Amino acid sequence: MAATRLRLHLCPRLRAFASSCRPLFATHPRTLPLPRTGPAIPLAARTRRGFGSSLAAGPPAEDDDFATAADLQFEPPLKVVKYPDPVLRAPNKRINTFDNNLRTLADEMFDVMYKTDGIGLSAPQVGVNVQLMVFNPAGVEGEGEEIILVNPVVYKFSKRLLVYEEGCLSFPGIHGNVLRPDTVKIAAQDVTGAKIKVRLSALAARVFQHEFDHLQGVLFFDRMTVDVVDSIREELKKLEDKYEETTGQASPETIENYRGTKDVISFSR
Repeated sequence: MAATRLRLHLCPRLRAFASSCRPLFATHPRTLPLPRTGPAIPLAARTRRGFGSSLAAGPPAEDDDFATAADLQFEPPLKVVKYPDPVLRAPNKRINTFDNNLRTLADEMFDVMYKTDGIGLSAPQVGVNVQLMVFNPAGVEGEGEEIILVNPVVYKFSKRLLVYEEGCLSFPGIHGNVLRPDTVKIAAQDVTGAKIKVRLSALAARVFQHEFDHLQGVLFFDRMTVDVVDSIREELKKLEDKYEETTGQASPETIENYRGTKDVISFSR
């Protein structure tokens, strides 16, 4: 999103969890959000219980189309991209250049995230179509842990599914229940290019999945039931109308063509 607009809206129970949970990672400077300690990052709880499903899809092939310098260009201050801007559905390229520009982009994404009261943000939400996300479950600069993930892949998820109310900065004022796995195991790279594997659960897992969906061109209402979508249909239509008024162009998509909930355990478009 050209400027963080993804926000995970927390119900009271989840807010209580967010304020009391233990850190998932050791605190690191923003430029090194995850330690270079090898293929696995030790977490407070590493139980295997509940992991009964795996994704058939593996990491992307090495001949995938990587982002060019032009793809990674941005102009601060970043701005939040609102639905139904087509950038939210566009393909997002993998990253193979880990330099100061990438670190600066991550820093700018954090700045936008905090200014818009978000706890997570993906690059397409600020208009940069690459495989990059940032998040901090605390949602407050200087508190919690700032996490940067590049080229993330989900390779395992729990059978336990939970419903929570989510919101998104690309959908201001709109919230709805979304069903997601409670825990995921992921492989990714940090901002230096170091390869990592990590297990995320509870709030961190939900924020990650919301942001990961953005990297696949999937929006949070794609995961909602028909009944939930019906409850926000009018608000979505208003965003479509606003887009047409602002751009002078027809909306690239319309909620009238909504075809039902996307598979909750699908981590691809």
